[in-house]
Amino acid sequence: MRAFQLVEWQKPPELREVPVPEPGPGQVLVKVAGAGACHSDLHIMQAPPPPPAPGDGMRLPFTLGHENAGWVETLGPGVTGFAPGDPVLVYGPWGCGLCANCREGRENYCQKTAGLGGGLDGQDGGMAEYLLVPASRFLLPLGTLDPREAAPLSDAGLTSYHAVKRSLHLLGPGSTAVVIGAGGLGQMAIQILRALSAATTVVAVDTAADKLETAKRMGADEALLSGDQAVTRIKDITRGQGAELVLDMVGVDPTLRMAAQVARVLGHLTIVGLGGGVVPVNFSSPPHECSVASPYWGFIPELMEVITLAQQEKIKVLVEHFPLERAGEAYQLLQDGKIQGRAVIIPNP
Repeated sequence: MRAFQLVEWQKPPELREVPVPEPGPGQVLVKVAGAGACHSDLHIMQAPPPPPAPGDGMRLPFTLGHENAGWVETLGPGVTGFAPGDPVLVYGPWGCGLCANCREGRENYCQKTAGLGGGLDGQDGGMAEYLLVPASRFLLPLGTLDPREAAPLSDAGLTSYHAVKRSLHLLGPGSTAVVIGAGGLGQMAIQILRALSAATTVVAVDTAADKLETAKRMGADEALLSGDQAVTRIKDITRGQGAELVLDMVGVDPTLRMAAQVARVLGHLTIVGLGGGVVPVNFSSPPHECSVASPYWGFIPELMEVITLAQQEKIKVLVEHFPLERAGEAYQLLQDGKIQGRAVIIPNP
């Protein structure tokens, strides 16, 4: 089968021929319908070689793609609850299944594997014709949803959902939520805020006018070009108090400085983006008792809730499809900021 693999550190991935994996006990082979291209993949491609780790560590080559959906192809011995042909979404962070966090469905915070999964830590991901999933608990039924459209729900949808849900108690009537970055994750966050919260005002901030137009269509009340004027406008909207929730989906120094400026006392400043920036911290910034957090992905039960929202048509992913042989082009467009929502690689046209 064909697979889009990282072969050398800091070198472009390659489309290669590799064997189709055989599922062992408890495992499931999935025929991949769609694999989302994520900014975190770009970080992996550009990263220097990791330091030596105990055991095998992260080894090359491995197949990229941690945001996957498809159809059950083959069940390994002992697997029940699924049948060949079932459309499924693949939960991305593959935990050990045994620690306290995993037992609660919080495999993204696994105490043994750090919640890393296929396409992220040296295990093969879904940018291939087939994906070997290590345990059936990582598969969630999609029902009537098209897996070629639904793949981004497993990361862009789940990550945004988890980031919003932890702050719902702050988002009562009259509250304000600010989403900095109106790309794939930001668009999902705007829709999820609309679906779950009573926030009166949802504000989108971005540097690209076309993404702000998309944010308005997704439900944002205000769409502001990033800069000092955006800070002033948010202060005006909130009567000088700042927003109850600020979601930074970018995470670079300028966006984090803005986030600290527009958050309010006792609010939440949530860093979702992997830009590597630093929040300025002193006695008055962020505002007093403003909680700063960097959540990672989400829980398995939350992914079930995300699927339900999609089935109810309360959230929708804006996707652009690319065949597997154009995966490199898709990542370049993502790097250049030219993907409106989510690029989804289609290995099996």
